Amino acid sequence: MAETKLDILFAMPHPDDLEITCGGTIAKLVKLGYQVGMVNLTTGEPTPLGTPEGRAGECAAAARILGVAHCETLALPNRELMDGPPARYALATVLRQQRPKILVGMAGRTPGASPDHYQAQLIVEGARFYSQLTKWDERFDHTEPHRIDWLWYRPVLIAAEPFHWHSTFVVDVSDVYDVKIAAISAYQSQFPEERLKRLLRRVQTSDALEGGRCGFEHGELFALPHPTPLPDPLGHFLHLAPPTGPPPTARTEGPA
Repeated sequence: MAETKLDILFAMPHPDDLEITCGGTIAKLVKLGYQVGMVNLTTGEPTPLGTPEGRAGECAAAARILGVAHCETLALPNRELMDGPPARYALATVLRQQRPKILVGMAGRTPGASPDHYQAQLIVEGARFYSQLTKWDERFDHTEPHRIDWLWYRPVLIAAEPFHWHSTFVVDVSDVYDVKIAAISAYQSQFPEERLKRLLRRVQTSDALEGGRCGFEHGELFALPHPTPLPDPLGHFLHLAPPTGPPPTARTEGPA
């Protein structure tokens, strides 16, 4: 069996989706020394101001800013992205090649934005399952099966329905937040000056809200499709600061 190449791989439909939603976590994990990969399911083109060549250059620049070990873009169709066997085969082949321990995708149906977002969620879920299947190697460029231990979701704030997850957690991205902003800003064709200002205002506000609930300046929230396993719950929480700040001063008065 081939060895794991990546610790974690993030997969979303368009170049700039990962940077906007997960850029802080990607930068944080790179800073911590993990092998991090990114996959864009489509080129994201056509768009009103972009070109395939320009968007590819912006994607490469953002990947360099984030410092990831691997970044690639699949040839699935933008605007017409649909869950189905061909899309699952394409992503599962990457999973079997890169062999991550954790797979991350977005979650949520976005009728006010691209339908590709929800289709990508379904593709990620299906490809994760396909990646481990035996006796199907010819569908995956004759790569070896690979089982991915964990699936994380990055919920989309503009989703149509409220989320009800078994568990969530927040990554502290405060110390790498400038890297996230720089990676988003690399997409100049998609975000001219005024649009970039509006986008960053929205992103910074939501990241401050998610982080603030856990006592962080900025954070990114992720969800699991099952309860969070904590073999040592005390060890997990004892080294963390309380989410609302330092504990209250201990009482010194005698009994009432």
